[in-house]
Amino acid sequence: MNVTNTLFLIISSILVLFMTTGLAFFYGGLVSQKNVVNTMLSVFIMTGIAIILWISVGYSLSFEGNIYGIIGNLHNFFMNNIRTGSLNDQKIPTMVFSGFEMTFAIITPALFVGSIVGRIKFNFLLSFLILWSVLIYYPMVHLVWSSQGLLAGLGILDFAGGTVVHINAGITGLILSAVLGKRIKPSNTHYSLPWVLIGTVILWIGWYGFNSGSALGISNIAVQAAMTTTVSTGSAMVTWMILDMIISGKPNLVGVCTGTLCGLVGITPACGFVTLAGSFWIGIFSTLSSYIFIHYFKDKIGIDDTLDVFGCHGISGITGSILVGLFATKYVNPIISHNGLFYGGGWYQVGIQVLTTVITIIFVSAMTFIIIKVLCLFIPMRVEPKKEKIGLDKSEQGEEADYTVNISNQLANSHSYVSMHKPD
Repeated sequence: MNVTNTLFLIISSILVLFMTTGLAFFYGGLVSQKNVVNTMLSVFIMTGIAIILWISVGYSLSFEGNIYGIIGNLHNFFMNNIRTGSLNDQKIPTMVFSGFEMTFAIITPALFVGSIVGRIKFNFLLSFLILWSVLIYYPMVHLVWSSQGLLAGLGILDFAGGTVVHINAGITGLILSAVLGKRIKPSNTHYSLPWVLIGTVILWIGWYGFNSGSALGISNIAVQAAMTTTVSTGSAMVTWMILDMIISGKPNLVGVCTGTLCGLVGITPACGFVTLAGSFWIGIFSTLSSYIFIHYFKDKIGIDDTLDVFGCHGISGITGSILVGLFATKYVNPIISHNGLFYGGGWYQVGIQVLTTVITIIFVSAMTFIIIKVLCLFIPMRVEPKKEKIGLDKSEQGEEADYTVNISNQLANSHSYVSMHKPD
């Protein structure tokens, strides 16, 4: 066992697991007060379900065996036949590697929750998660990150999840929100902007485990991934702020936090393949593409993606995945077969990135639509209009995000009553 690399991957796993909490705060802060609990629960419950799914079938379907380059097999059901001390090629225990990849299987479905908050039935969402994981996520992991995967064989460069995580979640969220339909009464009032900032910071910190951890050990590539992640995020958040100042006349916190996420998303597929200069431009172009889509195209397509999951994760993920073909260089990572366009490699890697991105979009779109239609035969997808107007916190969970609001109102009413009836 390589103790240093093993410890590094355990810490990275903890950081990625922490991201789900950050996402719960980020989404919970963005939604209206009547849907805070439902939103945070929908994100957090992914943790438990994804853990059980991954240990039972996920790891085996993703990394063990190979069926036509699309999926693995079930020979290691519930991690059967994998001893605690067994090591992979990096001299890391297989159980530790599996645990690291499991955290990706947790955060990815949690991302698309933001597209459909406030109007989807909780039991439909849980059922969808199970089928989506088995029929979409595990095949995507095998296609891209298994050495026997079809997209891996084509030469795709996806260091930490541009296609597997962000395009996958973004497209899933887009299809879900399109089929689900628009909200009855959309609200632009955010529950807590401090929560949004806290969630963003937690996600940024966790992203170092996400990106650097994908090097699977302490190395120059892990260091490069950490630095490119930082630079891309910095350039992205500043770009969004400048765009807001030019177009709307003032910067805003939600915009800066959204730009931050766009930079993190955009650099994810490229972080271990590009220079700091490359990451700087990837951050800028990822933010530009997402900003333009959210502000100028989202309303035109008529799909109510509540928290802009597709606009942020989908668009920035697509942008970052394609830009790998421009900025990838063997100078950073010698495992690259073809340099990017800007480093003398011609259009070859650009073509590969575009092709594999398109394949991902088509596969995820088709499978998501099929899963939804099949599930709708057995489970209603959308809550009743009355419950949606009340809010899912009360109608679905019977809880409220802030009980002190009601207490304060009761005290205020009591004070008013006493004052009105106080003897002269």
